[in-house]
Amino acid sequence: MPGAPGVANVSVTQGEVVIVRGSAYDVGSPAQVPNVVAAFAAAIGLWLGQRYFAAAAQPVLRNAVLYPSPRSIPDFHLTQASGAPLSMNDWRGHWDIVYFGYTSCPDVCPTTLFDMSQLLSKLGPDADRVGAVFITVDPERDTPAVMKDYLSNFDPHLRGLTGDQASINAAIKAYRVYAKKVPLEGGDYTMDHTAIVYLMDKDGHFVAPFNMKRTTEAEAADLRHYL
Repeated sequence: MPGAPGVANVSVTQGEVVIVRGSAYDVGSPAQVPNVVAAFAAAIGLWLGQRYFAAAAQPVLRNAVLYPSPRSIPDFHLTQASGAPLSMNDWRGHWDIVYFGYTSCPDVCPTTLFDMSQLLSKLGPDADRVGAVFITVDPERDTPAVMKDYLSNFDPHLRGLTGDQASINAAIKAYRVYAKKVPLEGGDYTMDHTAIVYLMDKDGHFVAPFNMKRTTEAEAADLRHYL
């Protein structure tokens, strides 16, 4: 999937930390220390720095670094694949994993949804205690009927959400998702979009990206930690 305009070679590492290649700092070679006194002073400084930053380190989730404070997601209203309405307030009371994509996506979306399905299957009965949501960024083509048919290929716990363009825009804005229509030859189009899985707590706050680049066993053990 092409990257966002103006951002070249964007990749995602374990823990879902986004790295933009070509913007790394060139720190150069280590400074040459001409005598023992300078070396000793540097060692003491390093030791003190480690103690300082270790004391200020933020808590760590098993899948990613916890954000300093969970980010509240403004309420929005969408339509489920079944045709029933759903709002952000309906998500309260359980942890959720949320992914934005579209049904015409050739690779990243079906791969991610398959991985989410594998995770839900591995959870067994605990999957009933987790919300798994797929929100389209292409409501023009992804009607409730299209979403229902598409999601029939994945775990039944996965819920699809769509709506009119204004409603989808509200959800995209709430999650700070990047989504853009990209015209193709012949009048068709594709979609560029953010491709991470959002981990939401029981109060509907975004706490961290959920790392889907591990074994299914590790992902399931991680998610059970929060249930």
